[in-house]
Amino acid sequence: MRLGLSLGYQTAWSTPADHLAFAQEADRLGYSVVWAAEAYGSDSPSMLAWMAGQTERIDLGSAVMQIPARTPAMTAMTAATIDALSGGRFRLGLGVSGPQVSEGWHGVRFGKPLARTREFVDIVKLAVGRKSVAYDGEFYTLPLPDGPGKALKLGFHPPREHIPIYLAAVGPKNLELAGEIADGWLAIFYAPEFAEEQLASVRAGRAKVGKELAGFDVVPSVPVVVGDDVATCAELVRWYAALYVGGMGSRQQNFYNQLATRMGYGDAAREVQDLYLAKRQRDAAAAVPLEFIDRTSLLGPKERIAERMREYAAAGVTTLSVTLFAGDRDSGVQTLRTVAEALDLSGVGE
Repeated sequence: MRLGLSLGYQTAWSTPADHLAFAQEADRLGYSVVWAAEAYGSDSPSMLAWMAGQTERIDLGSAVMQIPARTPAMTAMTAATIDALSGGRFRLGLGVSGPQVSEGWHGVRFGKPLARTREFVDIVKLAVGRKSVAYDGEFYTLPLPDGPGKALKLGFHPPREHIPIYLAAVGPKNLELAGEIADGWLAIFYAPEFAEEQLASVRAGRAKVGKELAGFDVVPSVPVVVGDDVATCAELVRWYAALYVGGMGSRQQNFYNQLATRMGYGDAAREVQDLYLAKRQRDAAAAVPLEFIDRTSLLGPKERIAERMREYAAAGVTTLSVTLFAGDRDSGVQTLRTVAEALDLSGVGE
């Protein structure tokens, strides 16, 4: 199992300088990849291109580049450019986002997200592979049939003809699609105790194309808080869990709430959502079960984190990407070092 670093996106309590410092420290420590995210604020490719020139070995991944935000061809151009800037270190993570962002921010209908993702990935692969991009799909037709457009191919030679593609997937059908068309899966709220059901969906997708799970990168983003007391550490993660389970989406369509329900926390998930949508965020955070936070995070002293890493590795994780819940840059850097030490102690690192 390798280590990764999930930076998320810029917030009111983070700065680009902080994120660069964390990426550079992860690079020095031998982490395999640093991921940058986007929602409706800072974008991921700008951050990654900036980091490409200020890191040496670590891979640079988008977690994610939003499918409704760009055409497939523009996504391929950006991916190939960052791959060239970084000397072949880019990983393309894609996701459909959610209905509120897709339709409210990008003005793109959310319907049929699986079919849209399949077509999008098909075109990205054509373009990055420097094939002439001609496509006749339900969502994308290239070139347009009634105008002067022609089938074009990427106008420069990137370092690689194939850039690893990852899908951010939560539901069973999307997990199956990831196994079928992608090189890896970007997971959230991944608990070793509940992973087998999710991996079964990925395996089903791999089987469709005659492949096994071996060689497929399973990459959960896992909150990490180092400290003596697990419950105290969990307090720093409560707001994050409540936001996703309670407020990331509508009452009718919240993928993270549905995931928590499939994991056996249906009653708590409903309570958290009711409280969050009633604008009682503090109460929603308090209602998130400690067990749910602990099972989906790395909490406690180094030795406990190392033991938990063994469980993640046994549950199919190949790249464990940690999300720092630290109060300042120095404590974040120290957390990165402790995580690296914990991996050495666990005995499951590559």
